[in-house]
Parts: sequence; C-alpha cells; structure tokens
Amino acid sequence: MNLTVNGYSIYLIILVTVISSYLLTFLAKKIAEHVGAVDIPNERKVHQKPMLRCGGLAIFGAFLIGYILYGEITTQMLSILIGSFIIVMVGFVDDIKPIRARTKFIFQILAACIVVFYGKTYFTEITFLGWHFNFPYYLNTIISVIYIVGIVNAINLIDGLDGLAAGISSIYFATIAIIAFILNKIGGLDIILSLIMLGSTLGFLGHNFPPAKIFMGDTGSLFLGFIIAVISLLGFKMTTITSLVVPLVILAIPLYDTILAILRRLLKGESIGAPDKEHFHHQLLKMQMGPKKTILLIYFINILFSIVSIFYVIGDNKQAIILYIILMLFWLYLVLKTDILFSHNHKKN
Repeated sequence: MNLTVNGYSIYLIILVTVISSYLLTFLAKKIAEHVGAVDIPNERKVHQKPMLRCGGLAIFGAFLIGYILYGEITTQMLSILIGSFIIVMVGFVDDIKPIRARTKFIFQILAACIVVFYGKTYFTEITFLGWHFNFPYYLNTIISVIYIVGIVNAINLIDGLDGLAAGISSIYFATIAIIAFILNKIGGLDIILSLIMLGSTLGFLGHNFPPAKIFMGDTGSLFLGFIIAVISLLGFKMTTITSLVVPLVILAIPLYDTILAILRRLLKGESIGAPDKEHFHHQLLKMQMGPKKTILLIYFINILFSIVSIFYVIGDNKQAIILYIILMLFWLYLVLKTDILFSHNHKKN
C-alpha cells in the first residue's frame, strides 16, 4: 500500500526522523554533560543514580530536520517554530538550573499566544459529544491559549518514569495520523507534524525506554505537550479532529492524572505546583510492579483509549461512548486500589 503525504512516503518521513532523533540523542548527552544538566536522585525520584537530561533537544532537532525536508513555509508554521523555540529554551534552562514555576508558566502563555494570535491557530467551534459551542473570537482565543498551556503541563507532569511521556506522545501522534488516513485527510499540516513527531519521539524512545540512558527533561516534555496541543488545534481546522472528545480521550491518562494531582494537593493544603511522588505511575510502582511492567500497562491502557477515539470518528458515536465509559470504569478501578488522592503519610496526619 503506497501511503504518501504531499508526495512523500510516510515510511520515509518516519524513518528519517527516527534515525535523526536516535543519532541526535548522542549529541544531546554530550551537551547535557557539558552544561551540567543532570537529574540527581532524591526522595521523590524513581531513578537511583544521577541521569543526564535535556534529551528533548534530540526530539526538537529531529523535528526541525523533518520540517526542513518535508514541511512548507507558512505563517502558521512560523508561529509554531517560534513558539516551539521559546518552549524548548525554557525547558533547557530549567534542566540546567530549575527556574520558578511562575516563570515557566509565563513563557508557556507567550508561546501559546504566538501560535494563537500570530499563527491564527485556535478553536473556531468546539464540538463535544454532539453539542456545538460557538463562542466569540476573543473567547475562542482565550480558550485556545488555556488549552495549549493545560496540555503542556499535563505532559510535563506525567514525565516521571522512563519512557512514559515519550510513549504516550508516540501513541497520540500515531492515532492522529491513523484517523487522518482513514478519513482521507492527508494533506494537512497536522498530519505532516504528526508523522515527523512520531518518528522524532520513537527515535528518542530508543534511548529512553527503561532502563533509560537519558531523560528528555523539561526540554522534551514541555515541547511534546506544546506540539500535541498545536496538532489538536490544527486538526480542528483541517477537520481531521471532528470533536474535542478525540484528543481528550487519547490523552485521558495524563489529563486525569493532572486533575487528580491538583485535587490531591488542594486536599493536602499544598500548592498545586508542588511536586510529589503520588502520580498514577508511582501508584503502580507501589503495587510491586516494576518500571517496565508499569510502562507497558500504561501504554496498553492508552492504546485502548486511542482505539476508542478511532471508533468515535469512524463508527457509531454511541458505541464509542459506551466503550469509553467501560474504559473509564476500568481506570477508576485501578485508581481506587491506590492512595492517589491521599498518601499514607497524609492519612496518618
């Protein structure tokens, strides 16, 4: 089967970016060593020995190579490149020497605003479970900025285990590409970016799957969250994504984990930005699951959510919603077997 996008084979796009990302990761390791970007273990870390970070530079580098080879110069794409550069630089600095959460948040908003206002990439209509919401321009743009920043932080928060953020992101990019090919929506910027990012993330995963040899750091997790959110917005413009349900279901685990993290910290009277070791993946590790089994289980659940998204787009929406509810109940069952909202220490107090 000859699958092409804008005249380029999808296999070639993915292969080139996989190889680029894999090779660039060796360079990222050298850069991390040179600038002292090292993740030191502490009581809330899973890893036991110092680990190089800012491996996200390799993902970003492969993304740029993929764009140069297969992308087109448009105002929209320029806005994405500028926003991505801001996000990557903030993450890179934070990987070397942690900066305040408020400062990172300001730059995230700046990057989102560049895409929304300069690139004119924002929600024009929001469709959710059959309901259609038409908001005025100013509200659409505000919602779009909040959406981008929210996804950026959701992916950043879940990046706490070898291969987790990279794997979940890869599943997202692959799912969007599959939906596009099924709907024959294969000429849009969202598909080119999905394929480029799929290869870029998979190449890095070759170094990051447990046991990891390097972490992506905030350089990678912030960038992945940013691109995931941007591809969602592009998908609505290209009608690849026909409902907000699609990206939200594919990203169910990081989004719900973020919501639970916020609730957990509020219940403890802590800042919602306070780091802890109570995320969903930490809970699975407490259940005596090894890192590799934990990762594979989360991948499996995430793939199931992605399959439901595909069914929602191409099949009976009601059946897809029923499947989604079943999956949510299964996920809720796993959550209830943990103390994800109340840590043991908090219960004792």
